[in-house]
Amino acid sequence: MKLATLRDGSRDGRLVVVSRDLAHAAPVPQIKTLQEALDDWHAIAPDLELLSAQLNEGRIAGTLAFNPADCLSPLPRAYQWADGSAYVNHVELVRRARGAELPPSFWTDPLIYQGGSDSFLAPRDPIPAASEDYGVDLEAEIAVITGDVPMGIAAEAAGETIRLLMLVNDVSLRHLMPGELAKGFGFFQSKPSSAFSPVAVTPDELGAAWDGKRVQLPLLSSLNGQRLGQPHAGVDMVFGFPELIAHAAKTRPLVAGSIIGSGTVSNRGADGGSGRTIADGGVGYSCLLELRTVETLRDGQPSTPYLKHGDEVRIEMLDDSGASIFGAIEQVVRPFP
Repeated sequence: MKLATLRDGSRDGRLVVVSRDLAHAAPVPQIKTLQEALDDWHAIAPDLELLSAQLNEGRIAGTLAFNPADCLSPLPRAYQWADGSAYVNHVELVRRARGAELPPSFWTDPLIYQGGSDSFLAPRDPIPAASEDYGVDLEAEIAVITGDVPMGIAAEAAGETIRLLMLVNDVSLRHLMPGELAKGFGFFQSKPSSAFSPVAVTPDELGAAWDGKRVQLPLLSSLNGQRLGQPHAGVDMVFGFPELIAHAAKTRPLVAGSIIGSGTVSNRGADGGSGRTIADGGVGYSCLLELRTVETLRDGQPSTPYLKHGDEVRIEMLDDSGASIFGAIEQVVRPFP
């Protein structure tokens, strides 16, 4: 089933079930928010599944026309937002950009940072940029929403805690990162609010594209109408979602409604190198930093600027028939205030 949260004037919005083709939506009569459903998932999910089936079969009268512009993030705020870097190729390129070596442990031990979860952007909200000098960048990712996860869970069991999947634009302010990381205490100002796809879906909606650990489909990102990247999300993901969840829960439990991100989806090139742009026959990149790093390695300096006011970002994933699975994240960079 597919779920979304519509704006209704409240902080947490109104939960709706969305049809498979993203054309219609039906309110959920017995509960108001997605967090309520996640808190009692085993009891509530069967009713949501029934409503979803009725909606997809055209058996509900008075449905709403589904419009992503009416959506908040599926979870407008969450108890936990922990973003991994499961695509080690991305980590390697990012570290290379700032002249840092990649420790061997990065291939065996997941890297995760704890992001701010109190103010997510809606999928069509602008990206607020107080200054273009901050180095505003997109990062196209996939995320899962979990149920309750006990501390110390094994990766083999962690997959059973995945309730929903969605897409992410994990906005980064690249020029603020070096100073923060130099302090040895991690990201804060350089990681502003993230945006999530209009719709979150249960794993079964992905069919054979979900293998229990990874999504076996390309993730598409575009800048100003031009395709930036289409890397395959199931390729070069060193750590699957169950491993990321187990890593996050090693020393603490995770509560229902926790969001775990994959990190920027990134593929190596066919030669094992850092990849090529789509124009050069590659799969491109899910963030501008990777493209700028490759340009620097090739030309001695980057030629692609970071995002400017007025730039338009789009992130989407299509199924094998070309239909949008999660709806698209579409954002414009705007001055703030």
